[in-house]
Amino acid sequence: MIIKIQTGTPTKVKNLVFNILDVFKLIGIPVDNTDRKLERMAKACLAVGKIKKDFSEACSFEDGFTRTRDIIAFENEYLGEDISSGSYDDIRRQDLKLLVEAGIIVNSSSTEEQATNNPSRGYGLSTSFANLLHSFGSSRWEILLNEFRKETKSLKEELERRRDLQKVPVTLPNGKTIVLSYGEHNNLQKAIIEVFLPLFGFGAEVLYVGDTKDKFLHLEKAELEKIKFFTLEHEELPDVVAYSREKNLLYLIEAYHSTGEWDEIRVRKVKRKLEESGCTANIIFFTAFENKNIFKQKAKDIAWETEVWIADSPEHLVHFNGYKFLELHK
Repeated sequence: MIIKIQTGTPTKVKNLVFNILDVFKLIGIPVDNTDRKLERMAKACLAVGKIKKDFSEACSFEDGFTRTRDIIAFENEYLGEDISSGSYDDIRRQDLKLLVEAGIIVNSSSTEEQATNNPSRGYGLSTSFANLLHSFGSSRWEILLNEFRKETKSLKEELERRRDLQKVPVTLPNGKTIVLSYGEHNNLQKAIIEVFLPLFGFGAEVLYVGDTKDKFLHLEKAELEKIKFFTLEHEELPDVVAYSREKNLLYLIEAYHSTGEWDEIRVRKVKRKLEESGCTANIIFFTAFENKNIFKQKAKDIAWETEVWIADSPEHLVHFNGYKFLELHK
């Protein structure tokens, strides 16, 4: 597998990275990440196995565990990296995560009684994976590869099964059911549709729902065209679009997860786009949060003239457009 590797990496190291990524793919470890993340994962595996020149050097955990700080030192000395000595959490949480999940790298805490923050805690290649690497390029490679595949589950297939189990079914106001793919913020999208809209939507119909795997998971194109909504290819499209005929209100709702709140710049862009398309509905911008703690972290970035809904306080709204509601209270 060929990826773009950072400039200055020695040719021998590049070949090791390409080869180990080929092995990952053959045994069913997902290799659909960015080039840099794949490079870091490959080098972390090489460092755990103490591989400098070729796979015949591969050491298993039976030869001793390697601490994260030693993985960093190995990568810096032999694999063309310049990783900060304080980046051991990145090694553990990012570079090694899939490999440990796949079982080709063993965590010492799985074989010894250790606290997760024990400084002597380390990692090692599984014995079967180290033996497989020893056979790479030899006449025994295909035989051992087939045996390894039979004995171990493909992580890619296992993750897909898990994601299927974790899919989120959502019932739209019209009774139709859609299924959101696996993703951390999909439960929030479900709450927007099944809890928020019945409370505050004035009978709103859901015209659009986006999903990480299918941008147009649910789309009522003809209804959007009737109110002259802008083209759905636009980059500022929110997670959920709903329309109340009773009030002529168009709800543009963002399910916040690490990014995506309606800030001043984003609101301006969308307003301009809606003006250009001649949208006939009255627009309301909503940012939805899972809880108050997450909302508090982003409150300073929320645009004026927008609204906030918090899923764990579903019957209340936060208004960033005070004068409208002061007029109501008169």
